[in-house]
Amino acid sequence: MTIRVLLADDQALLRSAFRVLVDSEPDMEVVGEASDGAEAVRLSAEQQADVVLMDIRMPGTDGLAATRLISADPGLAHVRVVILTTFEVDDYVVQALRAGASGFLGKGSEPEELLNAIRVAAEGEALLSPTATKGLIARFLAQGDAGDHDPARAERLAALTGREREVLVQVAGGHSNDEIAERLEVSPLTVKTHVNRAMAKLGARDRAQLVVIAYESGLVRPRAD
Repeated sequence: MTIRVLLADDQALLRSAFRVLVDSEPDMEVVGEASDGAEAVRLSAEQQADVVLMDIRMPGTDGLAATRLISADPGLAHVRVVILTTFEVDDYVVQALRAGASGFLGKGSEPEELLNAIRVAAEGEALLSPTATKGLIARFLAQGDAGDHDPARAERLAALTGREREVLVQVAGGHSNDEIAERLEVSPLTVKTHVNRAMAKLGARDRAQLVVIAYESGLVRPRAD
């Protein structure tokens, strides 16, 4: 199945470069280009995009606001947003993850990283570029509100089984289903089942949202290093 990609960036030159790269792949195609967030939201619906490569800083409706609008629209529940940013260590990135983005990628990433990001996001996986570790995101999630976790989300964790909580901790650690299966000595299919059940119980769109919930609820604590 072809992955339908929408490009949202206010720089036409960058959009052109991304289009050439994406359209060169047999399993994906660019279905639209947006120069601001409002247009990105509109085209996401009109073109039935699977993945939006979203620049976080755009005039008018920025990428953060657009991500919130897409995530809040039930009709766009299938759309995955990958934030593109010049600075990977950026508080806006954390806000974007909270708003519903599936992950983020630096604009300086290699072409293969960008293409892999599209595929990973389309599959509903959490995407973090190789240079942006889960521990780094954890520290940023905790900035300004360390120890002030969301009581409502903490209460919702009570709905998880012991195994689902265990799997959630592993997901928050950045481990894949195969890695979790090996660590817990179960099958990858069993892990996938636990992940899907945890997402349903916690109202998470994808694995990236599970990571946010794990930290904001206090289930997983950010590393101090």
